[in-house]
Order: sequence, then C-alpha cells, then structure tokens
Amino acid sequence: MEQQDVTKIQELYHELRIDEVMTKDVIAVTPQIPMREVQEILRQHRISGLPVLDDGQLIGVVSLADLIETLEARQIDQPVRLHMTQDLEVLYGDERVISAIRKLQKTGFGRFPVVDRSSRQLIGILTQGDIIKGTLQKLDMDYRRRELANYRARHFFQDIVSQDTSIVLRYNIRARDFVHGGEASSQFKRSLQNLGIHPSVLRRIAVATYEAEMNLLLHTTDGGKIHAVIRPAELRIDVSDHGPGIPDVEQAMQPGFSTAEEWIREMGFGAGMGLTNIQRCSDEMSLASKMGRGTYLQMRFRLGQEEG
Repeated sequence: MEQQDVTKIQELYHELRIDEVMTKDVIAVTPQIPMREVQEILRQHRISGLPVLDDGQLIGVVSLADLIETLEARQIDQPVRLHMTQDLEVLYGDERVISAIRKLQKTGFGRFPVVDRSSRQLIGILTQGDIIKGTLQKLDMDYRRRELANYRARHFFQDIVSQDTSIVLRYNIRARDFVHGGEASSQFKRSLQNLGIHPSVLRRIAVATYEAEMNLLLHTTDGGKIHAVIRPAELRIDVSDHGPGIPDVEQAMQPGFSTAEEWIREMGFGAGMGLTNIQRCSDEMSLASKMGRGTYLQMRFRLGQEEG
C-alpha cells in the first residue's frame, strides 16, 4: 500500500480530545418551557439548537428545524418535550476529535451533545465550528511554543552568566562503518539547529562535518574523533585520528587528488573533493599530519552572521 503524507491538521485531529475544543458554557432548556421561549433563546444567542435537561440529565435536543415545524403547525406554545429529539447521538469528552468528525460526516448533524463517560452528565456541545476554532487555536499555540523555543535557543549564550561559556560535543567515528556513516554529522546538525545557528552558516558546517566524518570512515584504520566547541561567536571543530597519515598534505589539498582504494571509488566515495569542500565551507581551516601518527584537522566558523 502506498504511503501518504499526514498533515499537521490530520495529526491534531487524532491528538486533540473533544473536551479540549467543545463549547463548555452550554445554554440549555427544560422540557416544560414552551417552544416560544426556545424561539427567543435561539434568536438572542444566534444558535441553532439547545440541549434539553431534566434534573441535570440530558433527555433530548431541540433544534431550529424543530422550531420551524412548530411554527408551521401553529404549536409554538406547546412544551419542548413534545417536539424535542429524544433519540440522541452523543459524544464523550475523552474521545478524539477524529471520532467526532467521522460522526458528523456520517450523520449530517450540525452539533452533538458531549457527556461525561462515567456520570453521563452534559459537559458541552460540539459543532463543526468548534472543531475548526479549537484546531486553529492549537496550531497557534504550537507555533508560539516553537517560536519561544527558537528564541530561547538563539539567546542561549546571552542567558548564561560566565566569563567563558562554551558547549562541547564529541562524536566517535568507526572506520569502514558504512551502516552508520553520516550519523554523527546529522546529529551535530540537529544540535546546532536547536541552538538557533543561522541556516546559511549551518549548511556550510553540515557539509564540512560530513566530509570530515567520511574521511575518518574511509581513510583511517581505527576511526577517529570529532570534537566541537561552540562559543557565542565561533564554532571550532577538531577532527583527529591515529591512522596512517597523509604523505603530502599540500598535494592532498588539490581538488581531485585521492588515494582511495578502487573498491571505495566503486561505492561512490574517494573522489578527492572532501578536503577541498571542507576548505571552501570553513571560515578557517588547518590540516596537519604525520606518517604513522595520524592526522589533525581543525575548522572554524564564525557564528551569528547572516548570509545571502
């Protein structure tokens, strides 16, 4: 079966409870009052139906359609109990909104009384308008909550009182671990997103970190480490390994130069652009290597800047 995307609205329909969106201040009538009074209540409050309560218990619903019938039959002074609908469809407050939507579509009714599942007491009325209004309010609340979270993230360092504030993130990369290749750089990117790093800067960091991670995975014997230090104005990433080392660092920096084995090239890696891409993406980059000792790469990025 083909998968379908789930919209945020559909997600909320399955999350929200009916008692979260229903109208709680319910106007109700007793079975003894005349339909003439119902006419006046509907007119004053601009509503199209009323629940009928007897000693607090829901016994029926009287609607605008019922009122019209009494007017046509000249029975406007008869009591509500003779004209109300007693065969009721009700909803429970703890049900999900999606259940109400399905019942509204199935029955064609404009409203449903909402009762407490245990006591059967009336606790609200639900209309299509209530569903729309409640869903929009929830969307607005979620949006404001996300905006607040983003604001707090962007101002994280401002809220910390310290002479030197930094966040340190560390990732261990295993050699030839293609199953988990790219996970560390992906996790790092998400962490920086949560800190409110500007998207244009974040994209450069993500590309450079991915290339560094893949170099550790492809060209080392024991893997290596990615160590990031985040400060208010700068991000520094140190990448180190204890691998075979690079014979000629200057040559390794040339676009297209690669010492990758043939099987690595067949997998689509080892094109010789990793270090070039890192250099292009970084604000500053340094590379040092010793044969038989390993390689040390450092990248620096200025934070807080907005780019085109």
